[in-house]
Amino acid sequence: MINLNLKKMKLNNILVGFLIFGGCLFNAQIAIGKQSVNGVNTILDFAGATATEASTDPATTNENGIILPAVTASPSYAVTAPTTNNPNNGTFVFDRALRMVRMFTNGAWVNLSDAAGNDIPADLNNPSTGLNGGVIIGSSTTAASGVLVLESADKAMVLPHVRNPHTTVKSPYPGMMCYDTQSNSLAVYDGVKWNYWR
Repeated sequence: MINLNLKKMKLNNILVGFLIFGGCLFNAQIAIGKQSVNGVNTILDFAGATATEASTDPATTNENGIILPAVTASPSYAVTAPTTNNPNNGTFVFDRALRMVRMFTNGAWVNLSDAAGNDIPADLNNPSTGLNGGVIIGSSTTAASGVLVLESADKAMVLPHVRNPHTTVKSPYPGMMCYDTQSNSLAVYDGVKWNYWR
């Protein structure tokens, strides 16, 4: 009887080990609001893309975007003594102190919008005190820290497609980001107006 239980336990351990190892070999692809992602090089995709998926097709009825984390201040980058808390290239935030959308690249923050002034609420509903403790998609580990970390050597996120967000999105929220299919550009909302980047 004991020998039979040991064999079952060994078999279960082997099966669990195989499942864990097998799970590490797969790369995650996530579709939100639809059944599958478009393309093999997509790690995260959203519903509302155009019917033909062509960059020249502006037709979409989607009004949703991504809301960036609203941090009290953009994390600093210590060049002389870097730590694991430094922002990583490709980090996007809505800086509540500066009231603007920012992206971190090559050791510096780039402003993606003008300062919104005092027209937006100081106590946003999505405050974040930091960029740690988030979700990783595409890997089991990462050196980056953030609310949502997309980790892949050959895949990218497809932003939600919105045609003319400045007229289509009725109640945009500070830190909202999407892809404008009419102007073929990145659109970010700073709490007062839309800013477009090509």
